[in-house]
Amino acid sequence: MANGRRCAEISAALEYRSDDMDRVMILLCLSMIQCEEAVYSEQVRAHYANPRNAGRVANPSAQAIVRSPVDSDTVLITLRIENDVIRDIRFKCMGCAVAIACSSLATEMALGKHVDEAYQISKQGVADALGGIPEYKMLCSNLAPDAIKKAIDEWRAQASRGQ
Repeated sequence: MANGRRCAEISAALEYRSDDMDRVMILLCLSMIQCEEAVYSEQVRAHYANPRNAGRVANPSAQAIVRSPVDSDTVLITLRIENDVIRDIRFKCMGCAVAIACSSLATEMALGKHVDEAYQISKQGVADALGGIPEYKMLCSNLAPDAIKKAIDEWRAQASRGQ
């Protein structure tokens, strides 16, 4: 009986506190949205909300996976190359909003480009095209340029082996 009464007391206390917690959570969420808007540019938010070239190329010419050295962000780039031009490029990303936005924009930058031009896409170029990203995100989230280079390197290695 004592346990039942204690559970009822705890339950009542939680109900009382849940109203306060709901208000706290709503305020916290609003603060995070305002903070995100202050930290991330409109371009980052747009590419995160509506990523371009998401998915996987069927029968790719090459592919590459790059993982962040500091967290769990990971990007897979698949591409189809014809006559040294990237005709299709897709990404799959497991990561934060910035990782997804960087991957989306980098694939847009590479699509239709000669492999030599696409190879020159840099982390700074992607960050600048997105209107800037926090410096700490350059290492952990801006992975797509390296994945594009790695996929092109794989394609070149296959071509040199005659595959």
